[in-house]
Amino acid sequence: MVKQLPVLKEKKVKKNTSRKLLLILLLLFAVILAVLFFRSSVSKISEIQITGNDIVAKEELILKSGLHVGDQFFGTSKGTIRDRIRELKAVEDVKIELQFPGVIHIDVQEFPTVAYQISQGNGQIAGILSNGTNVLLQKDHILVEKPILTQWKSEDPLLAQLCKQLALIPDELLTDISEIIPDPTKAYPDRIKMYTRSQFEITTSISLLKDKVEYLNKVIETQQPGQITMLAADTYKPFDRVTSDIEQEKETTQ
Repeated sequence: MVKQLPVLKEKKVKKNTSRKLLLILLLLFAVILAVLFFRSSVSKISEIQITGNDIVAKEELILKSGLHVGDQFFGTSKGTIRDRIRELKAVEDVKIELQFPGVIHIDVQEFPTVAYQISQGNGQIAGILSNGTNVLLQKDHILVEKPILTQWKSEDPLLAQLCKQLALIPDELLTDISEIIPDPTKAYPDRIKMYTRSQFEITTSISLLKDKVEYLNKVIETQQPGQITMLAADTYKPFDRVTSDIEQEKETTQ
């Protein structure tokens, strides 16, 4: 009688060992690729683009951003770049866009220029922004029709209030105003005097300016040059009447 030999069981290959080896190889491959990537020119900043700036120079913005061509493209966050640039007083907001590979685009929004000041020392022109900041203008800066502020001190809180009010008024309503000077009284500590290119002299206050400016333009468009008062009540006198009133006052005092 022939006996059958028992069938030998095949040893199962441990799959866990092969999976671990594969995982190690993949990780090693990923590390090699990462090292090669960060050492290549593709991972570095190749260009820094600046748009939207009119007052602040491009070089100043790049310096403030802390970015340099050749730095790691992913080395600095957009939030960090934005916070650095917004420290500039002339900058209201910043948008950062990363364009892979290598290009960082910075779009700057500056506070609008609402007026100008002329230095008495060297005659250099400075722009006064809506937040009250005084910024020296570049030589190639194109001047537009804005009021010139004279006799104002930079630390005067009323100057900042005036700039905020001017920023709220449409440009077309301000183009005729050539000069604004402080003219405070006890009743109106924020009173100002304005002169127009069409030869009008206006007395009003900073707090009333925005609400009164439409009346001002209606008078300028329809009347001859004269004095306009825009305070609790609005009045207008042509200069020939003003002159006659002054002459009458002189006669009564003689």
